[in-house]
Amino acid sequence: MAGRRDWLLQQMGITQYRLHRPRVLRGEVAVRLRAETRLVIVTSETLSLTPAFMQDVLRTLDLNEHQLLILTERQLSMLPAPVPCALWLLGVPAEKQYAGVQLTTPPLAELIDNSEAKRNLWQQIITYDSHFFSRA
Repeated sequence: MAGRRDWLLQQMGITQYRLHRPRVLRGEVAVRLRAETRLVIVTSETLSLTPAFMQDVLRTLDLNEHQLLILTERQLSMLPAPVPCALWLLGVPAEKQYAGVQLTTPPLAELIDNSEAKRNLWQQIITYDSHFFSRA
């Protein structure tokens, strides 16, 4: 039925519009980024910023808690596309490239105890050092 309707509308020269975020109409609200947000952390678990490792990462990136936005995996799809700041997928699969600067790691509990995963995170940070460490 929809195919026939689409064909008829096309024949009449009527342009159809598609919603990019249809979930908004179902009551889900898009996530808004504050101007000071420099890093969005997406995680599937409750995240505490108090572990020493998290404090080390934030200190290294010269970020404070006001410059962070912590989201759930479900909220990831509600972010504006493309994401205008750095994105850290913490234990969330990287299904696509969401932002220009995108870090991908295992969940925090695994990351803290895995030296190879930590090394990989630091290498990702170094790859984007011009973004994180402006030399102005």
